[in-house]
Amino acid sequence: MSKKGKSYKDKLSRDRSFNAISQKFKKNIYGTPKGKIREAVLKRDFSQHIPWLDNETAPKRIIDIGGGQGQLAIYLARLGHHITLVDMSEDMLQLAREHVEQAGLNAQFEFIHAPLQALPDLKLGTFDFVLCHAVLEWLVDQVEAITILSKHVNDSGYLSLMYFNKDAHLFANMVYGNFDYVNQGLHVKQKVGLSPNHPVKPEVVDDALNQENFKRLCKTGVRCFHDYLRELEKGKAQFDDLLALELKYNQQEPYASLGRYTHLLLQAKSRSS
Repeated sequence: MSKKGKSYKDKLSRDRSFNAISQKFKKNIYGTPKGKIREAVLKRDFSQHIPWLDNETAPKRIIDIGGGQGQLAIYLARLGHHITLVDMSEDMLQLAREHVEQAGLNAQFEFIHAPLQALPDLKLGTFDFVLCHAVLEWLVDQVEAITILSKHVNDSGYLSLMYFNKDAHLFANMVYGNFDYVNQGLHVKQKVGLSPNHPVKPEVVDDALNQENFKRLCKTGVRCFHDYLRELEKGKAQFDDLLALELKYNQQEPYASLGRYTHLLLQAKSRSS
């Protein structure tokens, strides 16, 4: 085996897959206020900055890397676009296939079982829109991942990148009083099922993106307030009030940098310059 091949497999062995916990994600993330806030924020950001999104233009070519159960991919397919959904978890892909079939959108989808690092070998070409949400924090080499993503955005394309913000993770644990955890550098001996292995430092992402040919369209905090609330009553009215405030403030500092996740929407400079 070549040195490069050995390094690639070693990285994958330290990255996380979700075959064993896909149902936990379905129950504890996607179907909760957390998931609803994430979806609403991303859709708002897309509609603000991507003019062709729902303007009945010719169908665009979109790839959703780490697309999980396919919620956003289905939303984009319903707007008329073609979707390639990639995930390293076969369990996640199966759930996505079921949701796509239920929505009657099979003809607009291609499913690929592969990790992000395999994309160069798949030779898929470039896309009008590349999505990569909540993936970086599970990877060992985050800079390499950003380089790979960048190479799949075409000259008139967009990149939507969302990652688990290490700064906000530290701040939240200070608010919760988890001082020992903070003093240990946010490391625990035993991995928690849904907790990311490698929370992302914003400066690492910014430095990596500065090496690529993008213009930043927006920076948005995802769950700037939700995760700091001690209790949230289960009434729809209170959630609606919270969501309205999230959407009002989450593109403003300091709140944007306090979101548990950070969403960056970028555009290839060749189009916008």
